[in-house]
Amino acid sequence: MAGIQPRTAFVSALLALLANTLLQSPAALAHGGSKEKALGIQVETLAKSTREWDGDTLPAYPRSQPEIQILRITIPAGVTLPLHTHPVINAAVITKGRLEVQLKGGGTREFGAGEALIEVVNTVHSGRALPGSEVEVIVFYAGTPGLPVTVLTP
Repeated sequence: MAGIQPRTAFVSALLALLANTLLQSPAALAHGGSKEKALGIQVETLAKSTREWDGDTLPAYPRSQPEIQILRITIPAGVTLPLHTHPVINAAVITKGRLEVQLKGGGTREFGAGEALIEVVNTVHSGRALPGSEVEVIVFYAGTPGLPVTVLTP
């Protein structure tokens, strides 16, 4: 019976730890919680939405193995990207310059350094680095293996 005592103590300690964790407020468990703030860690939400930048609702995720891809894209000043679509949900942060995005059917919006955008999905659009402003953008794609993240449209 001596071997059971340490196991019981371990299980009791584990249950106490679990209960303590579950009883904490959600804010204490989230990024930007009081523990992070006490350490001087700063967390800023750049984008959080169920909608694309044009206001449309984001589509449901595919029911297959997810694959995350993160790209850094540099667009020379004044260059316009060809018309394209994204078959997967993606979001971007502009790290340099000013980017103008345009929907084929109308609608334009500008984003500058430090701004985030949730890209349109399955919608024909283009982007343009404004004159005098090379653009650098970090894009996060949530796709699936074998599925392209960008498709050029004729």
